[in-house]
Amino acid sequence: MSSSKTGVALALLAGVAIGAGIGILMAPEKGSKTRKKIKGGYCDATDDLKNKYKDLKKKVSKVDVEGKYEELVDNLSHKSEDVVSFLETKLASLKKQVAKY
Repeated sequence: MSSSKTGVALALLAGVAIGAGIGILMAPEKGSKTRKKIKGGYCDATDDLKNKYKDLKKKVSKVDVEGKYEELVDNLSHKSEDVVSFLETKLASLKKQVAKY
């Protein structure tokens, strides 16, 4: 992001945070109820984040990294053999053309 876009984004986030803070302070409910709501929201967000982390961990553990690596290396070795074979054929063709002159 450019510095002007970054500045605008930071100003927007600061404005949202300040507005939320003022909203909490001016809330018509008692402070204890407001604190319970904040704590409940924090606990919900924490639990949600933990669950997402566990799901991601399960998905990542299912990926066979070693198998994928071996498959990639095998494919690359076949490709390199194909390239070498192609280049050898072209070289032989060029040698024949040069021999004519």
